Amino acid sequence: MKKLLAALVITLGTASLAQAAVVMPKGDATVGQGKAGACAACHGADGNSAAPTFPKLAGQNQKYIYKQLQAFKSGSRVNPIMLGMAGALSDQDMADVAAYFSQQKIAGGAAKPELAVIGERLFRGGNKAVGLAPCAGCHGPAGKGNAYAAFPHLAGQHADYIKSQLISFRAVGRDDISDVVKREQDAHKPGDLGPMQMIAAKLSDKDIEALSSYIQGLR
Repeated sequence: MKKLLAALVITLGTASLAQAAVVMPKGDATVGQGKAGACAACHGADGNSAAPTFPKLAGQNQKYIYKQLQAFKSGSRVNPIMLGMAGALSDQDMADVAAYFSQQKIAGGAAKPELAVIGERLFRGGNKAVGLAPCAGCHGPAGKGNAYAAFPHLAGQHADYIKSQLISFRAVGRDDISDVVKREQDAHKPGDLGPMQMIAAKLSDKDIEALSSYIQGLR
């Protein structure tokens, strides 16, 4: 356990420094509400998307939203729809939109009872047998994330979306997967594996199913 915790501290320390380097303009939530109109079709007017495959943005921390919009615009995070949307935004636009969504209240979901116990165990305690660090280490015991380090708020997020992202993170570094869009952009530098790729690599399909469901119901 001591070795697992030590590895977690080293990993999170490096990740925190990289994430904390995100510098963004001061966002204006009032102005951002108008600019966020283009996001409503997929993410909902208040950031609570109706479709489980589109992430909820309500209550998400500003740095994280800003960083992802930057990644979509640069192409380091691959998504054709978001490339088009983010490509039209200036840095100030992104900051304003991020400020608006961060001030909205996320609508919570529910976990499947049969998955909640396994999901909670992984989220809070990880899995010592495979060297899996707990999600709570970065995202907090309540899943509220870390605004300073730009670690995302997870609690209440759609299970389908969480599942798809964990699969995308896990696919990085594996040559035998061709039908999954790999999510590589959270690495410290190109070519490296970031903390989420290393963590997801240790998750089984059942683990991902349980975690995704638990996170959806987390308050």
